[in-house]
Amino acid sequence: MKKIITIIISVLLTTTLFAQIRSESYKIKFTDKGESISKLSSPQHYLSERSLERRLMQQIPLDESDLPVNENYLIKLRGLGAKVYYTSKWLNVALVHLNQNQAGKISQLPFVKSIQRINAFDSKLDYAEDKDYSKEEKLQKIDISKLPTKKSTIVGLDYGPSANQAQMLKIDQLHNQGYTGNGIVIAVIDAGFNSVDQMAVFDSLRAQNKILGTRDFVQPGNNVYGTNMSTHGTSVLSTMGGNLPGQIIGTAPHASYYLFRSEDVTAEYLMEEYYWVQAAEYADSLGVDILSTSLGYTVFNDDPTNNHTYEDMDGNTTVITIGADLAAKKGMLVINSAGNSGSEEWRYISAPADGDSVLTIGAVDANGLYASFSSTGPTYDGRIKPDVAAQGKNAIVAIVPSGIASGNGTSFSAPILSGAAACLWQANQSYSNMEIYNAIKQSGSRASNPNNLIGWGIPDFIIANSLLVGNIDKINYSQEISCYPNPFNDFIIAEFNLSSTADTKVRFINYQGQVVRSVNSINLNPGLNKITFDNLETLPKGVYFIQISGNYGTLTQKIIK
Repeated sequence: MKKIITIIISVLLTTTLFAQIRSESYKIKFTDKGESISKLSSPQHYLSERSLERRLMQQIPLDESDLPVNENYLIKLRGLGAKVYYTSKWLNVALVHLNQNQAGKISQLPFVKSIQRINAFDSKLDYAEDKDYSKEEKLQKIDISKLPTKKSTIVGLDYGPSANQAQMLKIDQLHNQGYTGNGIVIAVIDAGFNSVDQMAVFDSLRAQNKILGTRDFVQPGNNVYGTNMSTHGTSVLSTMGGNLPGQIIGTAPHASYYLFRSEDVTAEYLMEEYYWVQAAEYADSLGVDILSTSLGYTVFNDDPTNNHTYEDMDGNTTVITIGADLAAKKGMLVINSAGNSGSEEWRYISAPADGDSVLTIGAVDANGLYASFSSTGPTYDGRIKPDVAAQGKNAIVAIVPSGIASGNGTSFSAPILSGAAACLWQANQSYSNMEIYNAIKQSGSRASNPNNLIGWGIPDFIIANSLLVGNIDKINYSQEISCYPNPFNDFIIAEFNLSSTADTKVRFINYQGQVVRSVNSINLNPGLNKITFDNLETLPKGVYFIQISGNYGTLTQKIIK
């Protein structure tokens, strides 16, 4: 008996010791950004010029969330044995591998707000198309000779069978006005972009250097174009950037694109939401205008302990929704598919489609009728979702290795809408992301009576454009501001034309978004106007902006000292 007790005690001690030395995953949330807050005065070190210009245009100030996680904090974590494998500046967290002893020591650090053990599924190194994460997204190759076709009358776009999904939104009419997404940057966050670097449907994107970059956040360093990658993002991208005359023309064929992989098709686990946030942060730093995502999260078959519930769909709970709303706060237009659970037990939208600043897209068929697979609202806190809808049933998409197919899924209605939004923003560049968001909703076919199947309905982008143009009070103005001397030293003159009398505010702004000089509420006359900023010799050298705003919109010009 004594021997048995000794053995049991020995086993218990061994188990306890193993628990203490076994490495597990922990989420560490920091109290602040520490001394790195001083870096707000030099944002060019962590945000691109385009990102800073987007903030300036939308009058979004820099704040602590723009700063990277404090590197000194990470150094101290590593010094206590932590293996840091993920950081997020917006969430101000690090994910690390630790044992219990190390976790106890780290929890006592003054800059650690909380430490929580998490289940972090390790991503598989082999890829396969065996994860059925979008049951309704079936692709069926089609005979294009049996489908209707349409050509644009001005820009010469031959939509082929994809005409209906463009016409439904009236985006073909914006194309006819010359708005095809040029100058707008879209980040597509998806599961992989198999063969995009080779397929003919993307020839024009490649020839014009419209694919600005790629990154794999699941397995850093991987080629997102690889044949072992998912084809999902390939089909998604084709609905926006595809240009194969007579077969498919995307809704933004001349926009520029970043292609990011955050989804692992071989497994379902919470870490994918963290990858998405990391991709969104990177997109922000690059100056992306639109985030387009055809992903959604509810339950995780490989890690059920992290399953979401309907109660979590309140816009404030899941990691990815918090990240999506923060992305919108930074001035990006965030567009996400509603999900494909409308006819399942879980019929509601998924995360991050529940975000209050996320433009959530449902699906309709070719006739504009609700597609039964499209996930529905409301959110748990009672908000109407989706926001609007586009064709997602029998949508025309490109498939690997060539040709087109008819596909079902909000994975296709969302990017179709994203491309249309790019064209609208190209036509109305002085507006903020949320002004574009609201114009799209208000142009919907059910704007006066939204519901939880298709929200505000199918947008009419000609109406959306009119809503925005109407807000400018019909004053024509020059988009050009002439500033001289540039570079400047102790003074600078801004010249611009107005066609009507206008009450105007002029601001001189540094790269951190701080107003260093301003002239408020001055009445300017029609014709050429000149405004002089002097006594500037004390300003430090660097990049500045002159911003002129009134009921005609906002004009901005970059200047250098």
